[in-house]
Amino acid sequence: MKGYLLLSEGTKFEGEIVSESPIQCEGEVVFYTGMTGYQEVLTDPSYKDQIIVFTYPLIGNYGINEVDFESKQPQVKGVVVLQATEQYSHYLAKHSLKEYLEKWGIPLLTNVDTRQVVKTIRELGTQKAVITTEESAEVNKIFATNQVENVVENKVETFGDGPKHIALIHFGYKKSIASSLVKRGCKVTVVPFWQMETIKKMNPDGIVLSNGPGDPKSLEPYLQNIHELITTYPTLGICLGHQLIALAFGANTKKLRYGHRGANHPVIDHQTGRVFMTSQNHSFVVDEQSLAQLPLNVRFTNVNDQSIEGVVHQHLPILSVQFHPEANPGPVESGVIFDEYLEVLNTVGREKVYA
Repeated sequence: MKGYLLLSEGTKFEGEIVSESPIQCEGEVVFYTGMTGYQEVLTDPSYKDQIIVFTYPLIGNYGINEVDFESKQPQVKGVVVLQATEQYSHYLAKHSLKEYLEKWGIPLLTNVDTRQVVKTIRELGTQKAVITTEESAEVNKIFATNQVENVVENKVETFGDGPKHIALIHFGYKKSIASSLVKRGCKVTVVPFWQMETIKKMNPDGIVLSNGPGDPKSLEPYLQNIHELITTYPTLGICLGHQLIALAFGANTKKLRYGHRGANHPVIDHQTGRVFMTSQNHSFVVDEQSLAQLPLNVRFTNVNDQSIEGVVHQHLPILSVQFHPEANPGPVESGVIFDEYLEVLNTVGREKVYA
């Protein structure tokens, strides 16, 4: 049936809703530039309440399998593509993209000029939108602020049994973060962010602050607890976790015009001079000017727009990255961040700190 993507500033894009029954959804419209990895994107908690526009013209060609989920269910509000095929080819696939989204009641809008949608978002900035079967509909321009609370389950889970114990603070973590640490010989205990005061009783070797959706400032009530933890244990922050580390030290964050979402973002490591490709998904960044009087040094920078991609503490073993070193989907080059963190974790008692 005929469907529409209506943006809050008034632009309308026509397509076809692939569904057995009329469905309407509302969310923040964003775009993802990667050629693969749609299953991981759909289930990444950082995409909570968002309508995702895939720029690659053919989505769904390798289907949906049972192993590449980043969370237990899709987190997006809606999906917009040029073409979604139902004929998948991968030997592990169990469902088509359409079948998977329909199971969860998520609208799939196809035959849309996604190039023009992206141009519009880049020109006018990220905004609210609706997918609907009606040619006109009112779009609420107010963004949700409590996405983190909606993606975190109220339970503590432990994975792996390695000699190093990592407390992973759950703000909407991706499964691949935990599995990347387990693969490197760690025991990982996932702790909901509102239970972070229990971490000291666990006596972990280190902590990791996970990714998650929304504005980092919505978590301001937890910054004092975060500061106490990260100044006590060797720390790695990823995406939202990176922003929360900066805020905990008194820095500021700001929202990008249309965010970074894709698997092809070049980042320079100022410590080594190396440039590598990264997987990213975020709307907010740390304001570099706000770091002027703080004990945090910029370690990584985005080559395209010079935004901050990671910081290190001047004296304490604290490292943060805006990109995703677990890289699912995306290039695996930045996985060395986990190796560096664990190296520091293993030697911190011998005065090893981040350069």
